[in-house]
Amino acid sequence: MPREFTPKVITANALLEGDVVYLTENDNWSRRLSEAAILIDEADADLRLLMAQGRASEVVGAYLADVTALGSTPTPTHFREEFRRTGPSNYLHGKQAETL
Repeated sequence: MPREFTPKVITANALLEGDVVYLTENDNWSRRLSEAAILIDEADADLRLLMAQGRASEVVGAYLADVTALGSTPTPTHFREEFRRTGPSNYLHGKQAETL
């Protein structure tokens, strides 16, 4: 029996900078998970993922990541996605440096 489709976002790494990015409602890439489009329809998610994977001049490694939708704000359901969202763990740079 197939599993029920759960909310997802499309995530990838920006090709030039390597930063984690998320696909927005307007099909732009954002470095903020809060701006990601929350996908609740499996067919729509699959189609948008294929389109994102075709943007090889912008991103690499696009995939669907599970989230919970608290209001309109996506929250990662897996440790890996939370770790990717917060940035490198070895020293402050990128996203972590911006919060100081």
